[in-house]
Amino acid sequence: MGIISWIIIGALAGWIASMFTGNNKTMGAFANISTGIAGGLIGGFIMSILGGTGITGFNIWSLVVSVIGAVILLSVINAFSRRRS
Repeated sequence: MGIISWIIIGALAGWIASMFTGNNKTMGAFANISTGIAGGLIGGFIMSILGGTGITGFNIWSLVVSVIGAVILLSVINAFSRRRS
């Protein structure tokens, strides 16, 4: 996958994950892209541990894996930020 594909998948995955976790109002475009790309790495790692296929290219499966990883990432961040408050 090229850099443009990573940015597009990352933006979509970060945006969808932020809606699932309730962070949509506080996240901008850069945060969505960063979260989605990190989510792709986390989701791909988790899928490889479970014996599945991680990021395979610019397709729906890669988006689903990235969203799963981004939701996990945002959930962990939310848990730590709520604990501090």
